[in-house]
Amino acid sequence: MPKVSSVIVPYASYLRVYEPLAAFPEPERGHWARYARRPDRPSYQDELRRSLADLLPTPPVPVPVHESDDAFVLEVDGVVCVCPWRTRLRGWQALGDLAEELPAPVLDAVLPPLVRHQASQDYERWMAGNPDARPWIRTATWQVPLNWFVLVSDEERTYEKESGEKGSGEISPVLRYRTPMVQARRRVARGLRALRDAIDEGPLIDGLIDVGRWLEEFHPRSLVELDYGGLVHVLPAEELDGDHSAADVAEGIEALRGGDGLAAGEAYGRLVERWRAVRDRRSAN
Repeated sequence: MPKVSSVIVPYASYLRVYEPLAAFPEPERGHWARYARRPDRPSYQDELRRSLADLLPTPPVPVPVHESDDAFVLEVDGVVCVCPWRTRLRGWQALGDLAEELPAPVLDAVLPPLVRHQASQDYERWMAGNPDARPWIRTATWQVPLNWFVLVSDEERTYEKESGEKGSGEISPVLRYRTPMVQARRRVARGLRALRDAIDEGPLIDGLIDVGRWLEEFHPRSLVELDYGGLVHVLPAEELDGDHSAADVAEGIEALRGGDGLAAGEAYGRLVERWRAVRDRRSAN
C-alpha cells in the first residue's frame, strides 16, 4: 500500500530545463543515454534525501565533494531529455545566497564560518577552470518567483492531489507546469516588451531578464518545467487547487499590452496576496 512520504522536505520550488541528448557532447552524451535506460534511476525525493543527509555530519558538508552524475529524465515527443542534477554546483550557488536567507547567528550555527569560507574558496578555484558552467535547475524557497510564471501558461498546468513516483512507494501532491523551450523564450520576450512599455524598471523586469538569459544557454528543443516541489506540503489542497498564478500573470501582462492599468493592478494584487500568505507561513509557529 502506498504511503505518504515522511521526509521533511524543504519548502522550495524548482525551475528545471530538460535538454535532448543531442545537446551534450561525447562522452557525456553516452553517459546520459545509458543512464536513461536504467530502471533504478533516483527520484525527486532521492535527490532531496541525499542533500539533507550531507547536513547531518559534524561539521556539516555544505557542498558535495564530488559532482553528481545523476539526472532527471523525460521523454518528449519520442526524444529522451535529461536534466542533470549538478548538485555540487547548485550547492555552491545556494551557499552564496544563504546570507540573505538567514540571520547571521542562525547561519553560523548551521554552517560555521570556517566551513563556508572553505566552500567559497573551493568554488572560486573550480569556476576558474569552468567559467561557462551553469545549472539546469534553479531553486527558490518559500515562493515561486513571479517571473517564472511568465514562462508557462495555465493550459500547461498539472495538479494531482496524489501522485507516486515510480518505485518509490510514496504518494505526494504535485503541481507543475511543462512547456517547450521555444514557448518559454517567446513568452519572456513578450512579457519584457509589455513591462518595459508600462514601467521603467523593477524587480519583475530584472528577474525576467535574468531568467531569459539563463534559458538562452540551452538547446532550443529543451523542455522547461516549473515545479512547486516542497511547497505542496505546506499549502492546503484547496489552495493548491485554486492556485492559477500563471493565468494571473498572463492576464496582467495582457492588460499592460492593452493599456489597462486597472486590470493589470488587480491581477498583480491577487498574486501578491497569494504569495505573501505563503511566505508568512515561514515565520509561523
